[in-house]
Amino acid sequence: EFTFVSPGGQTRLFYEPQERGRVSGLAGESLLEEGKKISLDDFPGQVVVLNIWGSWCGPCRSEADDLQAVQDKAGPQGVQVLGINVRDDRTAAADFHRDRGLTYPSIFDPSGRSLLALRQFPRSTVPATIVLDRQHRVAAIFLTELLESELLPEVQKVAAEPA
Repeated sequence: EFTFVSPGGQTRLFYEPQERGRVSGLAGESLLEEGKKISLDDFPGQVVVLNIWGSWCGPCRSEADDLQAVQDKAGPQGVQVLGINVRDDRTAAADFHRDRGLTYPSIFDPSGRSLLALRQFPRSTVPATIVLDRQHRVAAIFLTELLESELLPEVQKVAAEPA
């Protein structure tokens, strides 16, 4: 199982396959479909890009288009972006999602409860992006805003690993 360890000031962490811990139990209510549950288990065998965001977060606003571009370009390679909306109002978050034309799902998690599956991950770190390999093990963590040009090569590298 994955347990987050403070990176000592680093904002980009990369893990070799033999060092990766698995994430399990990550689930929550869909942002756009009240009452529907979304779980990491809904994406078996896929590389999952978890993005922790809030509609109130300036860097989240600027990286949303980049995350959508990663979904569009890497989706056919078995990649799924999954947002986790934290410390937010459902209406504001849903408007943010729709206004930007985002097609990937998001978990609505105002309390940050779903992040407990990322053992000891700081719930105050927004935005944050975590790349999970096809076994849902943590391959990379970005504790900063990302551009498509930074995220896409890392996601494609993980997607190209043997299953």
